[in-house]
Amino acid sequence: MRAAFSRELVRLGQTDTNMLLLTGDHGYALFDDFRKECPAQYINAGIAEQNMVGMAAGLARAGFRPVVYGLSAFVPVRVLEQIKLDVAHDNLPVIFVGDGAGFVYSHLGTSHQSTEDIACSRSIPNLSVYSPADRFELAVCMEAAYRSQSAVYLRMGKCDLGDVHVAAPPASVGGMLEVKCGTAGDVTFIATGSLVSTAIAIADDGYSNASVWSAPFIKPIDEKQVTSICERSQVVVVLEEHSVLGGLGSVIAEIASEFAPVRILRIGVRDRFSHHCGSYEYLRKEHGLDRLAIAERIRYFLAGL
Repeated sequence: MRAAFSRELVRLGQTDTNMLLLTGDHGYALFDDFRKECPAQYINAGIAEQNMVGMAAGLARAGFRPVVYGLSAFVPVRVLEQIKLDVAHDNLPVIFVGDGAGFVYSHLGTSHQSTEDIACSRSIPNLSVYSPADRFELAVCMEAAYRSQSAVYLRMGKCDLGDVHVAAPPASVGGMLEVKCGTAGDVTFIATGSLVSTAIAIADDGYSNASVWSAPFIKPIDEKQVTSICERSQVVVVLEEHSVLGGLGSVIAEIASEFAPVRILRIGVRDRFSHHCGSYEYLRKEHGLDRLAIAERIRYFLAGL
């Protein structure tokens, strides 16, 4: 997915010389191709993320299309006030890219883990939130972000988990994508980012008739589509490498409660910090987001109905 991101940056930069890439002293190897192909469009703002957002706002006012890159623990979390007041308040078309969302930077501790970024960003007016699951969704999200007339936060999680699509999916902004076709019935899975592949694996193992939907667009999201999915399901299981408070599970529950009440199991990070540092796989296991723990949680939930 990071390679796809690099390719999209180069493509957009070559297409539009007003597209500028700003980084907070991160991503050197990632931007090698962009710096080679579009050297005059690259700005290293240094470890000063708040200033970088203010710079991007000024550039957007001057007619440029800034892409602001950082680790998701810093962009958007550290710079939330600047995003809100400098960019979103005046509806400026700035693309914010938060890399390493969730537990990707697990060994660096709580300061670099980002499990609250969706909740923080989706409550800000004029700020869309995208969360691609693979390189195909990343390309769709980058194109949608570039065409947007307002601010977008694009969240990149674990990037080496493989594809969930076999080709570029037909997608519209706000729409979810069916990655495993099933029949209307008991259980439907909705997932985003790194947990889409896990949802597919769990459905293949024990829920052969279940549909699995990927949600690359958290905000906006097609409420009619969500309503239709909930109406056809007895239980909806939502998976995300993010807090259960304010993330995709909350989005689905909010829509369902108003238009199509259904039992919803929200699987994500509970209301706590990580207890220890370790590998990405260790952190997923500590928080009960590994495949076996998720499957057991679903079985327990369904048994209690």
